[in-house]
Amino acid sequence: MTKPPVPDDVRRFLLTSVPSVPYLEALLLMRADPETAWDAFRVAGRLYIPESHALEMLRALEAANFVVRTSEGHFCFRPATPEMRSVIDTVATTYASNLVGVTELIHSRIDKRALQFADAFRWKKEDR
Repeated sequence: MTKPPVPDDVRRFLLTSVPSVPYLEALLLMRADPETAWDAFRVAGRLYIPESHALEMLRALEAANFVVRTSEGHFCFRPATPEMRSVIDTVATTYASNLVGVTELIHSRIDKRALQFADAFRWKKEDR
């Protein structure tokens, strides 16, 4: 069985806006329950990650304008634009139907950055 292709708008969003699978999971978790005010403890418990990582992700999601911070210091899913919300909805649908394709795409981005970092330390003939 072939997996459905990742749509171009989803591919673009993932490659430009999603640094890791847990980040995507946090975004989609909050999207699934937009009326909930999330804190790091609750996100950490749902995603099985350290609370410090959850707080870091929540702050990054806020900086990306995917969520807003309440006066109590919690976070709610409120994308800055209807277009952003629409893309995130499409990402959620694609992730549900093609989890492997989406995660492979995210990991390919991470792998590429790691390779570029490693290449910076390679000795070249002219460097010797």
